[in-house]
Amino acid sequence: MNEPARGFSTPRATRPYAPHYGIKAADEGSGLLPWSWAEERLERCRNFYLSTARADGRPHVMPIWGLWLDRKFFFSSGKESQKAKNLASNPNCALATGDADEAVIVEGTVTLVTDRDLLQRFETAVAAKYNFEMSGYAEEPVYVLAPEKAFGLVESDFVNSATRWTFRN
Repeated sequence: MNEPARGFSTPRATRPYAPHYGIKAADEGSGLLPWSWAEERLERCRNFYLSTARADGRPHVMPIWGLWLDRKFFFSSGKESQKAKNLASNPNCALATGDADEAVIVEGTVTLVTDRDLLQRFETAVAAKYNFEMSGYAEEPVYVLAPEKAFGLVESDFVNSATRWTFRN
């Protein structure tokens, strides 16, 4: 697992508000998933879903590849893709792991990665994880999603495991 990034503090874990699903705020301390559980799933997940919003507010969801690196999520996209156009006008998005049985959902804001050393680390890690060479995609944008809020749950124990993490940046 990644070492804590400088200035990173473990997010605060609470129950999400979902009273009609049997989740009660009184259960705050019992069964909450640790943030390390979420990070393990973000690191090992191969396929993610990214949700963005078009300029008129309509949602757009696409499967993507990406990396959990330095306590943030990195991904690339074609600069003419719908998601890139959406993120240019509204950098807010949500990311979900591809496994709904042990789901992790991260909400936050993206920024473009411009640091050459970080871009090289991203390309090297993509090549290792996906066996995919990024060198021909040098002109395509690379984004980093800084988490603001995240959710996690184990589907087989939803009521007891549902956890919301809030980040202090």
